[in-house]
Amino acid sequence: MLDFFIVFASSVLAATIAPFYSELVLAAVLTRQPDAALWLWALASVGNTLGSIVNWWLGKYLLHYRHKRWFPIKDKQLARAQAGFQRFGVWSLLLAWAPVGGDALTFIAGMMKVRLLPFTLLVFIGKATRYAVVIWFTDALLL
Repeated sequence: MLDFFIVFASSVLAATIAPFYSELVLAAVLTRQPDAALWLWALASVGNTLGSIVNWWLGKYLLHYRHKRWFPIKDKQLARAQAGFQRFGVWSLLLAWAPVGGDALTFIAGMMKVRLLPFTLLVFIGKATRYAVVIWFTDALLL
């Protein structure tokens, strides 16, 4: 039971702005519980998607403070990020699983006021696919 919690918690944490790699945790737990691959995949996928929803909410909420001195993103950077997001649209959220830029993409989606349902579906598809690949590779290495 603790293994399941660890996979879920690490997946949530990894999707936020904290630097963390839940794939390693998933692979390690999978080596101890290979029969639970489907449960582990579901927990990791849902947890990572929930972490991305936190980013989405932060982006949506913090945008109100963009003119404050402490706001971490300058107007020029924000405009460039928003233009890039508009160029590729919500479909770019399928790449939210990417280790570089994926978390920022979910944050920007909140700033762009992407509706939560399409956001959640697209992010889940990308992240669930990534975890399926991690499980497949882990299984292949264990055989």
